[in-house]
Order: sequence, then structure tokens, then C-alpha cells
Amino acid sequence: MRNINRHIEREYQAWEKLQSKELAKLKAASKHLIVNVGAYLSISILEYFLAHISHSQTLRADAFNNLSGIISTILLMVGLHIAQDIDDDDIVGAPIPKISLRQTGNDQRVQFTRFRYETIFTLVTSIIMVTISLSVIITGIQNLLIPSKRIVPNQFALVGAAIASIVMLGVWYYNKKAGLKLQNAALVASAKDSLSDSLMSIGTFISILGARLFHLTWLDGAASILVGIFILYSGARIFWESSLNLADYFDPNAEEQFRLSLNRLPEIKKVDELKAHYNGNIVTLDVVLVVDANMTVLDSYRLAESIENLMLHRFGIIDTDVSFIPDAETIH
Repeated sequence: MRNINRHIEREYQAWEKLQSKELAKLKAASKHLIVNVGAYLSISILEYFLAHISHSQTLRADAFNNLSGIISTILLMVGLHIAQDIDDDDIVGAPIPKISLRQTGNDQRVQFTRFRYETIFTLVTSIIMVTISLSVIITGIQNLLIPSKRIVPNQFALVGAAIASIVMLGVWYYNKKAGLKLQNAALVASAKDSLSDSLMSIGTFISILGARLFHLTWLDGAASILVGIFILYSGARIFWESSLNLADYFDPNAEEQFRLSLNRLPEIKKVDELKAHYNGNIVTLDVVLVVDANMTVLDSYRLAESIENLMLHRFGIIDTDVSFIPDAETIH
């Protein structure tokens, strides 16, 4: 019995260590996102001002694209802040007592729920991106259809697009490096978005340059529509991925790999049920296994612990909940 108590205590300490590690990553990610907000805000203001004095619809569309980056980054920061708040009672409605090491399950599940806030705010961001994209597309079509609004942007638009391209490339490299170091999905997603934004700014620069070199009055409006379509595509893709995560969808191919690994264990007769879940960056797993009906409680407990260690080290699954049902053929 004393050995079991020591094991449970070590297991609880491991969870506390894991939770602290994840929270440290979230705090570091939040600090990096503050730099993103500053960069996006500066570029959006500069581009919008230069678009106003140069009458460039493409530069204006790119400014709105970077504005969506500001909104998405701020929402991600809010989601990360909520995920870090481990001492509040806003989810369960009352403080969570830690009376016994055996009663930490609720505390752990609530923290997993908090980690999902990152995905929720990502979903909200995608909706805002879709709204902005529709506004950009409609404005671009209107300006393209009205000949009097077709113009060749001046040199200020070219300067704004060039500066935005350089800054966005810097933000992309900054986010990519930090995301890989911290293994944080929010920063990895921000890196992808900032790379797309930098490519969009480069495309804006090329379109403005082409309009000026060849005096193409329609190119600026057409390019702004393409920018709007790109924002729409990005927002729709993020919405789809976030919706699937919140709907508890998990890649069936990955789940099949989990199932194959469990079936290789000699004590397991059959994997009856298996379901993986996303909780922010964390993956958890629920399994129901068919085992020998004569297996003792102690043996089943040891098997459950070995399964949890296996899934953690082989697949990085943070928590595996194991349930057993008896094999009918072994019941005498």
C-alpha cells in the first residue's frame, strides 16, 4: 500500500511539473505575441496612411490584412492568458480543493479545458478574417468596375509595400524560431500567418511596381481583390481546422497508430474503444481494453500505468485514461 501511495505521489508531482512546463511555454509565447502586435500595428498604420495619400487599393487591402493579424494576435494572447490561469474558479463555479493526491482528476481536467481556450479564440479570429476579406473584395470590385477610380499608385505606395515586406519577413522568422523552440501551436500558427502576410506584402509591392512601370490602371484594383481572396482563404482554413478541433475531431490515421501499438501488448486481448482529444497543444487519450477476466486489480493497475508511459514516450500523449472490460472467453 505504501508503494502505491508513493507511486501516486510521484504521478501527481509529474503532472504538476508538466503543467508548470506548459504554463511557462504559454507565458513565453504571450511575450513573443506582444512583439507581433507592435509590428503589425506599426505596419498597418503606415500602410493605411500611405494608401490614403497614394490612393492605392492594393496597399489598403494589405493594411486590412495586417489589421486582421493584429486582431488574431490579441485574441490569441487573451486565450493564452486564460489558459495560464490555474487558480481561478470561473469554469467549475467553485474553488477546486486538493484534499488528496487521489482527487486531482478534476483539477487536471479543468486545466485541460482551459488549454482549449486557445483554440476557441483562434476560431473567433478566423470569423473576423472572413468578415474583413469580404469587405476588401467588395471594395476592390467596386473600384475596378468604376473607370474613374482606376489609378496608378504613386511612389509612396511602393515604399509602404517594400517596408511591410521587410518587416513581415522579420516577424515570420521571429515567430518560426520561437514556435519551434517552445513547441507552441499559437506561435507556429502565427509564423504561418506572418509568412503568408509577408508574401502578400511582396505581392503588393510587385503589383504596384507593375502598375507604375506599365501604367496599368486596372492592376491595383485587381490585385486588391486577390489580396481579399487570400484573406478569405486563410480565414476559412483556420475556421475549418479550429472547428474540427473543438468538435473533438482527431486524425483517424493517428488513432490507428495508437491502436496498433496497444494491440502489440500481450496482456491486451482487444482494443474495444479508442478516442484521442485535443486540449490546446495537449493530446489526451481514452481507451477501453479487453483483458483477462482473472487479472488482479494490482496487475490491471500496473498495466494501465505502463500503457500511459508507452503513449507518453512514443506519441507524446500527455494523459491516457484506461478502462478495462473482461474477456468473455476467460470467464469460468
